[in-house]
Amino acid sequence: MTQQFEIIAKTFMGLEPVLAKELMQLGANDVEIGRRMVSFKGDKELLYRANFQLHTAIRILKPIKHFKALSADDVYEGVKDIDWSEYIGKDKTFAVDAVVFSEEFRHSKFVAYKVKDAIVDQFREKTGQRPNISVANPDIRLNIHIAEDKCTLSLDSSGESLHRRGYRQESVEAPLNEVLAAGMILMTGWQGDTDFIDPMCGSGTILIEAALIAHNMAPGIFRKEFAFEKWADFDADLFDKIYNDDSHEREFHHHIYGYDVDIKAVNTARLNVKAAGLTSNITIEERDFKNFTQPQEKSIIVTNPPYGERISTPDLLGTYKMIGERLKHQFAGNEAWILSYREECFAQIGLKPSIKIPLYNGSLECEFRKYQMFDGKMREFREEGGIVKTEDEKRQMAEKRRFKQNREFKKRMDEQEENAEADIRSFKFRSLEKKDFRSERDDHDSREFKGRKERGNRDFKSRGGHDSKGRGGHDRFERNGGKKPFKNNRDFGRKSRRFDDDKE
Repeated sequence: MTQQFEIIAKTFMGLEPVLAKELMQLGANDVEIGRRMVSFKGDKELLYRANFQLHTAIRILKPIKHFKALSADDVYEGVKDIDWSEYIGKDKTFAVDAVVFSEEFRHSKFVAYKVKDAIVDQFREKTGQRPNISVANPDIRLNIHIAEDKCTLSLDSSGESLHRRGYRQESVEAPLNEVLAAGMILMTGWQGDTDFIDPMCGSGTILIEAALIAHNMAPGIFRKEFAFEKWADFDADLFDKIYNDDSHEREFHHHIYGYDVDIKAVNTARLNVKAAGLTSNITIEERDFKNFTQPQEKSIIVTNPPYGERISTPDLLGTYKMIGERLKHQFAGNEAWILSYREECFAQIGLKPSIKIPLYNGSLECEFRKYQMFDGKMREFREEGGIVKTEDEKRQMAEKRRFKQNREFKKRMDEQEENAEADIRSFKFRSLEKKDFRSERDDHDSREFKGRKERGNRDFKSRGGHDSKGRGGHDRFERNGGKKPFKNNRDFGRKSRRFDDDKE
C-alpha cells in the first residue's frame, strides 16, 4: 500500500461541500470540510489527480509541518527547524506565499520574509551557499497559513492557481472565475443529461466548464505545468498514466448554447471555445435575452447576469424584470439557476426560487438561486406530481437559514478576508479603470508572462491549440474522433516547453 499523507485543497467560500464530494469520488480518505478548504488524506497519485481532475479546487497543498507561533521569532525558529535540503536543492529557486488571520501577525508579506530568512540562513550555515528567490517562476512554492497562533507550512503542488485552466485566449470585462463557474454547474446536479443554456454568456466560461463536466474531462488537460513537476520526487511515469487515462470520460449526447447581446463577447466566447476544442458541443450566437424563446429540448439555464458593480446595463432592474418574464413565458418545464448580488435585482425577477445558496463571487456575498419553471399554478403543478423543491434542497435551505437572516447584499470582506483570497485576488472588486484585478503574485508574474506569451502560444499551437488571434492547428477535441486534446502530442509539447524554459 502506498504511503498516505495529509493534503489540503483550497476553494471559494461556499464551494467546500462540492469540492468534498469531488474528492470522495476520487477516492480521498478522511475528508473534512473547513473554511475555504477541504482536508483529506491520499498518496502521490491522488495528489496528482487532485490537481489534474478537480473542477472546484484553487490550489492543492501538501503540509510539511504544523506548529504554534506567538511571535515572528517563533515563526523563524519553527521554519528553520525543518531540514530544507529534503525539499529545496542548492540549484533550485523558491518563493513563499503567506495567508494570515492573527492579531500578532498583521502583514502577510512580513511573515513570508521571516520564512524566507529562516530557509536561507539554514542553507548558509550548512553549505555556505543560499538558494535564490524567484517570485516570477520558482522551482519550489511554499505556503504558510497562520490562524492566530496555529501555523501550517505546506508545499504548493499547483503553482499557478488552478482556476487558470489554460483555454482562455481573450476575456471580457469582469469574467467569471472558472472554478466558481464549475462549482455553480455541479451545484445544479447537471451532468450532461439535458441541453444547457447560458443566455448571458460573456466570454463563455460557464459554457466551457459545462462541456468539461458533461464529458467528465479533467480541467487540467489545458495546463502547461503543475508545480509538483519540479519536485525532487516527481514521478513522470505516474503523471503520464494519469494524464492519458480517459477511462472516466463519457459521451455527451445533448448540446450547449450560449447567447449574448454584445458581439464582442460573442466573438471572445467563440475564440475561447475553439481554443478548448469544444466547438462541436457549444453553439454561440448574438442574441438579446429579451428575444429568448422556448427551447425545443429539455434544458437547464445557468447564468451570471450583471450586478451593477463592475458591469451594469442602462436599466439594471429592468433587465432582471425581463429575465423573469422570459423564464415565466418561454422556459416552462425546465429549471433556471441565477447568480446575482442585489436583493432588489432578485425581487424584479418576480418568481419564487426553490433554493437559495450563498456563494462568494470574489468579495461579493452573492446568492445562487434555482427557479423551477412550470405552466399554470404551483398547486396544480404539485397535484400533477411536479417537484418544486427536493428533500435535499429543503435540507440545504434549512442549513442556509442563517444566511437569510440579517442579509447584507452590500457586505464586503475586511482586510483579513481579502488576504485569505490570495489565490484568487483577480476577483477583488475595485473601481479602478483598466485594472487587470490580478493577485499580487500575478502582478509580479506579469512581466514573466509577457515574456512567455509568444512562446506559450507556440507551445499551445504545437499541441493543436490556437493563438490569441484564433490561429493554430485543428480543433483539438474534435480531431482524432473526439480524443482528448493534446494527448497524441503531449510528450513533444512538454519537452519543447522545458527546452524553451532552459533557454531563458
